[in-house]
Order: sequence, then structure tokens, then C-alpha cells
Amino acid sequence: MNRTPHIIIPAILCSVTAFANANTLSDESAIEKITVEASPTANKLPVGTFDSPISNLEYDPRVDLQSRNMAEAQADVTIRGGIFENTGFRVGSATLLDPQSGHYFAEIPIAPQMLTGPDVLTGADNALYGMNSSVGTVSFGWKPIITGGSVSLGTGTNDFNLQSIHAAKNTQLDSLANYTLGFEGEYSHSQSDGTIDNGDHDFSRASARVQLASEHSQTDLFYGSQDKFFGWPNLYTPFGVNETEDLETRLWMLNHKQSYADNSNFEVSAYYRTHDDHYIYSRENPSAFEAFHKSEVKSLGLSGRHAQSDALAINYSTQFIDDSIESTTLENNFTSRKYYKLSILPQYTIALKNQQLTFRLGAAYDDTNRDDAEVSAIGDITLNTQNSDGTAQTLYLSYAQASQVAGYTAIGGSDSGGLFRSNYNLERETTSNLELGLLLEEQSWQLNSAIFYRKDNNLTDWTFNFDSTSARFANPVDIDTAGVEFLATKHFDTAKLIASYTYLHKSENYGAADIDASFYALNFPDHRLTLGAVYNPTDILEFRIDNEWRTQHKNALRNGNDNALFTQLTLKITPPQLSNLFITLAADNLWDESFEEIPGTPGRGEQYTLSATYNW
Repeated sequence: MNRTPHIIIPAILCSVTAFANANTLSDESAIEKITVEASPTANKLPVGTFDSPISNLEYDPRVDLQSRNMAEAQADVTIRGGIFENTGFRVGSATLLDPQSGHYFAEIPIAPQMLTGPDVLTGADNALYGMNSSVGTVSFGWKPIITGGSVSLGTGTNDFNLQSIHAAKNTQLDSLANYTLGFEGEYSHSQSDGTIDNGDHDFSRASARVQLASEHSQTDLFYGSQDKFFGWPNLYTPFGVNETEDLETRLWMLNHKQSYADNSNFEVSAYYRTHDDHYIYSRENPSAFEAFHKSEVKSLGLSGRHAQSDALAINYSTQFIDDSIESTTLENNFTSRKYYKLSILPQYTIALKNQQLTFRLGAAYDDTNRDDAEVSAIGDITLNTQNSDGTAQTLYLSYAQASQVAGYTAIGGSDSGGLFRSNYNLERETTSNLELGLLLEEQSWQLNSAIFYRKDNNLTDWTFNFDSTSARFANPVDIDTAGVEFLATKHFDTAKLIASYTYLHKSENYGAADIDASFYALNFPDHRLTLGAVYNPTDILEFRIDNEWRTQHKNALRNGNDNALFTQLTLKITPPQLSNLFITLAADNLWDESFEEIPGTPGRGEQYTLSATYNW
């Protein structure tokens, strides 16, 4: 079968068996891009808590994860120099939204064992499949349930402890030929005193799903519950105060994906999400300032690909979101909104001797009941060459526009005072992205590279003024971003190396003179290098190491150095005498780097753990 080559994240794609919109495609209709499996990071599990859908992103060269306390506590995931609210998190065909703030987009109470990915969508793919995420989308799909399970126990420095259990059962149905019924459940808990003073945490998550699957379809019904308490000095403010957050997230989701005919498929997703946040400005004096937020989101999403012929296909995606919020800090004049998006991207493929030339050209329509609508153009050209020796090359050029609206904290709070000052004049944000990329794949190595230029208009940023009593202000900014990205993966007999380099340059215009520093839009690395390795000297031992070095753009709020080196090291021991059991020794921030990932917020400290896992 001829398959159409296509790139999801052309510049820095590491998951090389990823599919274009992999979470909506069946194996039969998936769009093949690369043939040798790799991974964007060497390590798969975090050191300071249990695994979450965002854990692999901390040392992932495709994104820049800026954490408070640790990635699983409060993570701002940025892509290509954007900010946290420019990044969406998509499960199935639906983007998970939190109306209060993008700080809570990554609160996903789903066990990673249940999910594929992550795929990082940028450019045309983000414009097609993303929702209210103008720069990029981290996209997950639902895995087929496979019988098995595991139990893990862990301990470590800073009074760390961990307990986790996961179990799954899949059975063939006698009453429905060719259908299987699966059940899967998971519970995880961790707590510690934290890697710095007043950096403690107490997390728990319970998740379960039921799955009905056949050769051409898969239906999942899911429920997840997550409770998190954590503290950190200067969590959101730069005033030297020990702040805390207490979060409760609940998620119901129903997902169905179906393949039909030749290379055609669709996926429909519906979810109901609630998120409660209790923020305390000072844990020593809670009555000084505290805030309660309760958000509710209902959504329905549909995406797919309909093949008219071997040459012509229609890619499409649509989503509706209805949200509301109850808050003690908002002005109660902007506490609900309805969002609509429809995107259509036809593609035409010309088959040559050993090449495929694919043209895609379409548009997206975004609207809400409170904001102006926007029509965005989407298009790309991809030339894929498949050589007889199994090597391949992909060259592409893409142009994509996208848009989004600001969260309620930015537009619905007080605009005259308080810790977090809103701006009632914020307009719809628009983004235009132009990029050129080249992917080279050989038998034992691959190189992915790209150069891009992005224009963000009316981007909502949070800024600081040293003369103000407010911690931050919501301000619009126009920013031009130019970037270069390289990623290389090399396989050896007993080892694998992963290396990347990213360069970013920005020019900004706030249209205001009273801005001394930016917390987010100008918090980016001018240069960033990652280097990871996996080494298996014997069947008993496995070493995994991830390194990240960066030179951060100067920021008036940042204390300490603008350069940083982070290292995560793991040793996995599988004793031959104990079947299905392995022991893990792990260290994060090995050099005790104190770099402030968010300006004015202290960086994390060292963490060492010992854990044991039994699989069945």
C-alpha cells in the first residue's frame, strides 16, 4: 500500500514511529513518516513523584518545560518560544481546556500507561488539530488495553515515598465476534518534604477505563481523579513569600475511533472536566490573601481523514467547548464562554518513481460567543523520498495561521489592583508561522532539522513593574520569533544517543514604557542543547542519562546565572534470580543547579530515589 509521507513536528520530531494525528488513526490508515523507533528522551520516569503524561517532556528537546517545584507539580509547557497558554493538550480529538489559566492545562488525571505519545504538533498540524493553542499542541491517543500490570514502591531523599499500582485485563467476547472487552485501573501516590524549604508535596491519582475494541474500532470510557497539594517560595509572585496550591481535577471522557474503507478514519471525543484550585499567598499567614477557583468544562470534538482516492483526501477537525468558572478573585463579568472551531485541510498526492509529493491547502475558522471570529489559512508542501536501501528523506515547506483568546485570569479579574492585574482590552491573539524543514533517515541514525519564523500579534503576556504592588500585569505584545532546530538520534548495538540544538531570537513590541520584565514571553533560551544516552552493557544493567544545557535570555527578575546544566541519571537493575522484578536508582538535578526556570521563582534542588517495580 502506498502511504503518504507527512510530518507532525518537522523541526524536532523524535518519536519516529509517530503518525500524523496518530491518536485518531488506526494502524491500517496511519500515515507513515519514519521507520526506526526512537524516543525524545533517554529517561521515561520522573525522579520526584509518580509518572504523569507530561513527565517525559522535562528533558524533551521538542518543548521547553518551565516548572515550579517540579514538572508534575506545576508545569508551564512552551513550544518554540511561545508561552504556556499557547500550548494545548489534546486527548483523542479534544483539547483539554482550563478557563482560569493555562497553568492548569497540564492537570491531566490519566495514567500514562493508558496513553500513546506524546506527539508534538506545530505549524499546519497544530492549526488543523489544535484548539485555542496558537503555537503548539501536545497530543495523546488511547492505547489498546493489554493484560498485565505492575506495582511500584519507592523511597528517597527529602523524606520521599511513592506507591503505585496498575492492572489491566483484556478478554475476547463470545457474544460479539472479533471484539474484545478490556478493563484498566491505576492508583498512584507520592509525597515528600521537597528539594528546598517549603517545597513539600502530597499527590494522588486514581484512574480507570473500560474499552471495547475490534480490528477497525476502539471505544474507551474513562474516569480520572487527581488531588495535589504543593508549596514553593515565590510560586507566582516575586515577593519572597512561601505560597501553596491545593488542586483537585476530575475528568470523564468518552472516545471512539473508527477506520473505514481505504485510509479513511474518524475519531470523536467528549469530556466533562472540573478543576478546583485553592491558592494561598502566604502559608504562614493564610488570611493575608487566598483565592478559590472552580472551573467546569464540557467539550465535543471530531477529527478524521476521508480518502476520496489514492491521490485525494480530506483532513478535518472540529471542536466545541462550553466552560464556566466560579472565583473569589474575578469580577464576575466574564465567567463563561463558548468556543467553536472548524478546520478543513484537503490534500493531493502525486506518486513519482520513488517519491511522493503532497500538497495540502485549507483553512480554520475560530469563534466564541464573546470574541470576534477569525479565519486562518493552512498549507504545506511535502516531498518524501523512499530509497531502495530503506533510507528516506523528507523536505517540506509550510505556512500556517492560528488564533486563540485569553484566559479568565488575564481578562476577567481586577484591572486596577491586586496581586494579579487583568486587562479588559485584550483581543484575540493571532499567529503566523512559516517554516522549512528537512528530515534524513538512515539505517542507524536520523537527523531532523528546520528553520522557522513566527509572528505573534496581541499575544497575552504577564509582565512586572518594580514600582508596583501588583505581582504581575496582563499585557498584549507583538513578537517576531526566528528559530533553528536540529535533532539527531544514533543507534549502536548496546547504546543509543539523542542530541539536539535549538536557537531562538525574538523582537518584541509591548507598546508601553512601564514594563521592567516579562515572566513568560521573554523567558526563553537563546541557545539550548540536550544530550541523552541509553546504555545496556549486560542484560542485568541499564543506564539512562539526560542532559540539558541552556543560555537563557536575560531577565531583570531572574536571580543568579542565566546559564544552566541539568542532568537526570538512572540505573536499572534486573536481577536474573527475581523474575519480573527490577530495581531503579535515580537522580535528578545531579549538579544541584539553582537556575530559576521562571524568573523570580527558585529552582528545584537535588533528588535521589530508590524504587522497586514488579511486573506481571
